[in-house]
Amino acid sequence: MSRLTAVVRGAAERVDAATPDHRDRAVDALRAGAVLGVVLGHWLVTALVADGRTLHTASPLQHLPWLAPVSWAFQTLAVFFLVGGHVATRGYASSRARGIPYRRWLHGRLVRLFKPVVAVLLLWTAVTAVLLLSGAEYATVRTLVKLALSPLWFLLVFAALTAATPLLARLHPLWPLAVVLHVDLLRFGLGAPAWLGWLNLAAGWLVPYALGAAWTRGELERRRSGWILLLSGTAATAALVAWAGYPASMVGVPGAGVSNLNPPTLAAVTFGLAQCGLALLLRDRLRGAMRRPVAWAAVALVNLSAMTIFLWHQSALMATTATGLLAGRLPGLHTVPDGLGWVAARLVWLPVFVLALAVCWAAFRSWERGGGGRRRGRSRVVRVHRPTAKDVRHV
Repeated sequence: MSRLTAVVRGAAERVDAATPDHRDRAVDALRAGAVLGVVLGHWLVTALVADGRTLHTASPLQHLPWLAPVSWAFQTLAVFFLVGGHVATRGYASSRARGIPYRRWLHGRLVRLFKPVVAVLLLWTAVTAVLLLSGAEYATVRTLVKLALSPLWFLLVFAALTAATPLLARLHPLWPLAVVLHVDLLRFGLGAPAWLGWLNLAAGWLVPYALGAAWTRGELERRRSGWILLLSGTAATAALVAWAGYPASMVGVPGAGVSNLNPPTLAAVTFGLAQCGLALLLRDRLRGAMRRPVAWAAVALVNLSAMTIFLWHQSALMATTATGLLAGRLPGLHTVPDGLGWVAARLVWLPVFVLALAVCWAAFRSWERGGGGRRRGRSRVVRVHRPTAKDVRHV
């Protein structure tokens, strides 16, 4: 064990040494936390219930609504958009200063974003064809495909906001927040058509993205800004849930009349403001924690494979569920999530999901890190130079 510890520590120290001195490691820590929060949240609240030959989705939040605080801890998309807005506006400003055209800057960002998607689409096209040809129930196939491709909506919104970065770099977050407020007022207060809510798909996530741009402009450096966002966002969310009829869960619940996330509601956006405030308050602590080589190496590894982890975590859950069916209906995996027994069993399955995701990561990480099994160009997280390039690649 001591030998293994020494090897891990040595590799972590090499990653630490290969990281550019100017890199803000707190930003990477926030991004890694946001991605892992989404993954763990999905694994905890998504159930695939086996009913004869059919699989259908369910959620413990349907049967155990008092578990809603779980969604408060793991619905971390606002933090991802906060970091995304900060990194994009900072990167665009840097590219302009170096004379890099907008088209080239955007192409580089979108390639990194969408290249890993190709592998997902290719595999699930093949899986869908095999399932349909083998006589699988159409409802089951539809459930699986919908679950596998559900992360793509996020990428489309994120890509659109990234492309609009030059226009959004100076936008005040209150403007998209006002759009969300008025859309919800029209929908829920004046009986406007439900489709109007989809305007919030862009406006809702634009709020934390614009906060990220404000961070780049230096407008959120004071701790007071973080406290204002945290306290006002928390108070507004509590008021909306307690007195305005918004759901307490910050994720969608099957069968619920209103979802806070699909499309985003005012409650989801104010909750995101609170999360962004907390993220800003944690920056200094995270910078201190990331000085530890092992902690930083773990964060760097997640960032190097963030898209692979995000895109394949649902497939890992489904692969585990399908394999488990060979042994019959297993608690916490194929059963109805209607009690604490299911929750306890699901917690036991989490390490298995991690192993399945590790297999997906090993198989598909090259799509994110350059393709063909070899990385091209420089890492966005670590500086690759001759003495450490091999070590960094194999962490």
